[in-house]
Amino acid sequence: MTRHQPRVGWLLVPAIALLGACGGGSSPSSPSGPSGSPGATVTITSAGLSATQVTVAPGSRVTFVNNDTHSHNMTSDPHPAHDECPEINTVGLLQPGERRETANLITVRTCGFHDHDDPPLVAGGSNKWTGRITVR
Repeated sequence: MTRHQPRVGWLLVPAIALLGACGGGSSPSSPSGPSGSPGATVTITSAGLSATQVTVAPGSRVTFVNNDTHSHNMTSDPHPAHDECPEINTVGLLQPGERRETANLITVRTCGFHDHDDPPLVAGGSNKWTGRITVR
């Protein structure tokens, strides 16, 4: 008597194709706005910022990366209200090595940001960690 093995090989090809089609593609390495328009990245170091002026398209985000050995609390101008561009306030406190994005910057405008813990408008504060984001 011959024993019949069920044939499942024909099921593997469509299953593998389906898995490949649903696999997570790589996400963009930089922030993006509508239709993939590029955002910007601001890197924080002990010497200051990699960019003190960035321009992004409406709907984009700006990524802040803390490459300093100290924490930085990135917030919107003016100090202490932080209400010029509240989307920046989502960055908040960054520990060394952390990175975080702003919320989507939708309104066309220019607004400033600074390290809340080292504001330029307070005696003894520095301008090393201040900048501007232009949305246009």
